[in-house]
Amino acid sequence: MNTSWYEQELVKEFKTVIAHSFPQVDELLKHCHVKLIESYWGRPRVHFLPYFTIYCPDNLIADVKAKISILREVAEYTGLVEVVCLNATHLLRDPMSKVKQTDPRLWLELQWLATQKQEHLL
Repeated sequence: MNTSWYEQELVKEFKTVIAHSFPQVDELLKHCHVKLIESYWGRPRVHFLPYFTIYCPDNLIADVKAKISILREVAEYTGLVEVVCLNATHLLRDPMSKVKQTDPRLWLELQWLATQKQEHLL
């Protein structure tokens, strides 16, 4: 699934604000994958507000969730209202997950992310 210019720019802006304003949080996000999710529901498809999803390896999920208020503040600054943290390691191991079929590129990103060795950062 191709990401739009709009999605790429919002993620870039989100990461830039984090990097300049919250260096410790930026260090955490360097080991995570940030994606803008645009959700739809029903027929005709009703567009809900987009939100950021942060895919984190198992060993960093608690640290990232501890910074959720900062992440939501920055998301609000970029015009979004929500940030969701997901455990990439668990998502990849979930036998019911359809990520590999629906978004192979994301699946590869998460595979790489989950196999990297990170030292405890904070």
